Amino acid sequence: MGDTSTNTKQFRWFTIALIAFNTVWGFNNVVNNYAQQGASVITSWIIILAVYFIPYTLMVGQLGSTFQKSGGGVSSWIDATSTRGLAYFAAWTYWVVHVPYLAQKPQNILIAISWAFTGAGTYFSHFSTAIFSILCLIVFLFFMWVASKGITTLGVIATFAGTATFVMSILFIFLAIAAPHLPNVTAATQNLTHVKTYIPNFNFSYFTTLSMLVLAVGGSEKIAPYVNKTKNPSKEFPLGMIVLAILVGVCAIAGSVGMAILFNSKAIPKDLMMNGAYSAFQRLGQYYHIGNALMITYGLTNSIGQIAALIVSIDAPLRILLSGHNDEYVPKSLMKLNKHGVFINGYKMTGILVGILIILPGLGIKNIQQLYNWLLNLNSIVMPLRYLWVFVAFMLLSKHMNKFHSDYMFVKNKTIGWLLGFWCFIFTAFVCVLGMVPKVSFSSDPHGWFLQLGLNIITPIVLIALGFIMPMIARRDKNK
Repeated sequence: MGDTSTNTKQFRWFTIALIAFNTVWGFNNVVNNYAQQGASVITSWIIILAVYFIPYTLMVGQLGSTFQKSGGGVSSWIDATSTRGLAYFAAWTYWVVHVPYLAQKPQNILIAISWAFTGAGTYFSHFSTAIFSILCLIVFLFFMWVASKGITTLGVIATFAGTATFVMSILFIFLAIAAPHLPNVTAATQNLTHVKTYIPNFNFSYFTTLSMLVLAVGGSEKIAPYVNKTKNPSKEFPLGMIVLAILVGVCAIAGSVGMAILFNSKAIPKDLMMNGAYSAFQRLGQYYHIGNALMITYGLTNSIGQIAALIVSIDAPLRILLSGHNDEYVPKSLMKLNKHGVFINGYKMTGILVGILIILPGLGIKNIQQLYNWLLNLNSIVMPLRYLWVFVAFMLLSKHMNKFHSDYMFVKNKTIGWLLGFWCFIFTAFVCVLGMVPKVSFSSDPHGWFLQLGLNIITPIVLIALGFIMPMIARRDKNK
């Protein structure tokens, strides 16, 4: 018989790097962070990659290699190193942080469709935020209904749209950087060859924007199952992670330079987060004399990708929460399946929470652009909370290192490993808390500033607190 290990471990370092890159990276990471920091974001990218992203991904490598039979789930890592109760809260956090994410997807879908079919992002600008929020709720409920039918053919569409959007992101870099060499085209940002253009102003306002950077580079725990499908994991996986860091760094830096060429770093449009990606492709189309072809292509592929991501994200995180825990922590009623194999009551709970988060802010925030920016910033506060459990798992693994075997070791020293996990944990928590500070001007809109601050503080507290209520309900049901 031949060596079967060579058949099951076919991934090389470059395969791992490409899979991880497609999982972690997206064009909006460039647009959103440039919108907050301008050209100085390039320095921020270098710092965040060195002190956070690289150790984060290598921790994921060791965790995935150690618990290869668990499928790479964060809650299973916690379960193996701690208790089922703590593992439940890890799973709850992974699910509940998707609530703001799901609340913004309908906005992204409507904006992408607007750009693709009207050639501008102003179609909804004359709508009140209340009406726009109702439209978003209708879109969300419709696709939640679609998801409840157990749609399984979405994978191919999602893969196609995701790949097309990814190719468009890479194409942007080449076209944008080459644009100044075209006749009658000059960079919108001056002094791009001066070092001081890229030096951030390290004030309080700067630190409130770091959560968006952490959101951009997070999520590599999704690639953990591939660690032990790699030839020689102890050597090729870390090499793949180093290549991943280089790819992310090059795309982040080159993409930010491209944005600086198209948009003046000293006069960033207020709607750049909402419309920047489409405006960028529209400008490139004008520079290269191909009209709106690039923008329409990006708008269509992005709208399909956003719809697919919405449907998948309604179902997949919920399955992780409800499939992995018994009735000791999750109420039995939430585990009810419909004829399509969907957790229908879990869907209803998702619909209620997302619906509240769609409608409530729309009644107080009076500007659609501010509403979009606020919800995006809320995502940068809430979504990284699930990364905290990766670092908790790594600290626990480091503490009990002698009990576990791993083909790949990022850190062999218990103390150093624990300290690295603690550093990433504290840094993530720090930027999430500072990210709660509203990005609107207090002097120009004090009411809106306090409203956004209140929502930024209350929302993550309520979402996490609900996780404590579920086991109480479950115990009550069990006692009955």
